[in-house]
Amino acid sequence: MQFDRLKRREFITLIGGAAVWPLAARAQEPGRVYRISTLHQAPHDAPQHLAFFAEMHRLGFIEGQNLVVDRRGYGLRVEQFSEFARDQVKAQVDVIVCGGEAAARAAQQATATIPLIILVDDALRAGLVRSLAKPEGNVTGVSILASELDGKRQEILVEAVPGLRHMAALVDPGSTTVPQAQALQDAARARGIKLSIYELTKREDIAPAIVAAKASGAAALNVLASALFFNNRQIVFERVAALRLPAIYQWPEMAEQEGLFGYGPRLVQLYRDVMSRQVVKVLRGAKPAAIPVEQPTRFELVINLKVAKGIGHEVPAGLVLRADKVIE
Repeated sequence: MQFDRLKRREFITLIGGAAVWPLAARAQEPGRVYRISTLHQAPHDAPQHLAFFAEMHRLGFIEGQNLVVDRRGYGLRVEQFSEFARDQVKAQVDVIVCGGEAAARAAQQATATIPLIILVDDALRAGLVRSLAKPEGNVTGVSILASELDGKRQEILVEAVPGLRHMAALVDPGSTTVPQAQALQDAARARGIKLSIYELTKREDIAPAIVAAKASGAAALNVLASALFFNNRQIVFERVAALRLPAIYQWPEMAEQEGLFGYGPRLVQLYRDVMSRQVVKVLRGAKPAAIPVEQPTRFELVINLKVAKGIGHEVPAGLVLRADKVIE
């Protein structure tokens, strides 16, 4: 099955750009202080950001010495992105690191010259770049194959809940297009399963949507790829636990927290091993247009059996055996 092949691949780039960046290839300019800004909903001490700056330090860019980071760009609300991006453009920072499509779009609208390193669900579909291999403009980064992986997660969830006849999906219309959502419904229908889709754009709507899904008879939940759902994952964790509803998430790390299933690339690895290197290339003089947008090709399935026990769900043994990591 393609899932088994995919999850065992090593992490590579779209066209081989992920080779280790030689530390001595281009040294920092002596005496220069580099300035990084960010646009993120997640706080500055989130694991992916800590990993990112630890790697930046290893590569020779050290806060308090030759690197200044404006930490006000962390923990922002979506509606704050545009104003903060404009402020950072006025400040003439060297690069802006963006997490999620809303952040990337706000930064792109604010500047066509300052380099933007982005992590988004689908950079090409969102129109943020013209090509993954040759992005052009001032934008590059990571595109995480969200639409393809949402379908894979649905397949896993169907297998994880034998006899499933009705499932639900939380959808952020800013991350999932109508055709992508329709493809999920078609795939579910082909298996004789009803899929109820709940479109959400606000944090306060997440819990009521999960309650509504459970009340409608849904016996499983696919939490689709979205910065909205990731940054508010605690709300999802608590509600599905209370409702004893099996759910799958976009990052393996989410199952290592309080999620039942997580399938996808590792977020921490993307920030540490890919985005940090892209930022360093830019700071050393490379143009974003010459840096390919990278895609993950190593995906992990993590199953949290402690969570399964807590909600009274028995995970099929065959699926447990195929998992990359099982938490007991």
